[in-house]
Amino acid sequence: MRSYTRLELPSKALFLFIAMSKAGVLIDCYTVPIVLKALTRVSDVKLGLQVHSVAIKHGLGAHEFCESGFINFYSKRGEFENASKVFEENPERKLGSWNAVIGGLSQGGRAKDAITMFMELKKRGLKPNEVTMVTVTSACAGLGDLNLALQLHKCVFQARSFGKPDILMLNSLIDVYGKCGRMDLANRVFSRMEQRNVSSWTSMIVGYAMHGHVIEALDCFRCMRKDGVRPNSVTFVGVLSACVHGGMVQDGKRYFRMMESEYGIMPKLRHYGCMVDLLGRAGLLEEAREMVEGMPMEANTVIWGCLMGACEKYGNVKMGEWVCKHFLELEPWNDGVYVVLSNLYASKGLWEEAGRVRSIMKERRLAKVPAYSLASNSPHESTSFNVL
Repeated sequence: MRSYTRLELPSKALFLFIAMSKAGVLIDCYTVPIVLKALTRVSDVKLGLQVHSVAIKHGLGAHEFCESGFINFYSKRGEFENASKVFEENPERKLGSWNAVIGGLSQGGRAKDAITMFMELKKRGLKPNEVTMVTVTSACAGLGDLNLALQLHKCVFQARSFGKPDILMLNSLIDVYGKCGRMDLANRVFSRMEQRNVSSWTSMIVGYAMHGHVIEALDCFRCMRKDGVRPNSVTFVGVLSACVHGGMVQDGKRYFRMMESEYGIMPKLRHYGCMVDLLGRAGLLEEAREMVEGMPMEANTVIWGCLMGACEKYGNVKMGEWVCKHFLELEPWNDGVYVVLSNLYASKGLWEEAGRVRSIMKERRLAKVPAYSLASNSPHESTSFNVL
């Protein structure tokens, strides 16, 4: 079962588990966590509940490995109530269970709750380990709280069980400092690392790109390649985002081609989104349209929003109508699209068409949201459209 799970064949692992149960072989504290990992990958809640019942029946419900496994399982399914119930029922919970709860809350978008749970762990006198610190630092990155990040930095060094801090912990620090806008502190951590992996470099590149430090992001990418570290798909999101911020169309095209030609990485929706945004901001609307039409997947509202903003910026009515049609197929209730199209018509003196769009809005009785931000026309500012 463990081998099948490691080979990303969860269904075969579960089939074997069922066969094992039918054969009358009892489960133990090693079986349950493996089965739960497989269940998480196939999202089988019904079988998960059955496994939980069997584990309790055999006195394994409060075992550290099993308990943290159930907390992970329920958390990743978004069932925080069940995860909390498992956690609260054991008064002598171990660090693994605390880590599971903190990790589940962090991954579920409940960063503040994850930090609160970490504080409670400290109050109880438990010593966090590397897993705890990586998880809680990731939660802190979601909050963008610099003061908290600085406190966690101290905890990272206190939490090391031996030797120097783990590479995962240092990567998480780079990530949190980057999301807090303190690339100087991120670089300080990065420059002192004895070993760096793809996540270390990628966190730096994404951090620089996120805050408009174009040259630094691309220099970091160049050094990464020079050091022989193979970039991944997230690395290229950061690189292409830097090109968008810098308006570097030719470089963006080159890096986009490089993904597949040099590294065999197939572009995903986010990469196409960066390219459409890059081309749209540069006024290359026909190229942007070709990019959208040639994508192997359907465009999302983010891509259509970027293109709609570019149409308004450059006064391209025909393409604006085309974009609006596709955008409304995904979000027919979105009044921001109507507002932009009406503004586009008005900017070209097409008052009759602008009035027609306003009439459609009234007929559909769409909810009016003041200052709806549809797309960004500059690297650092979003354009807000007041509802008519």
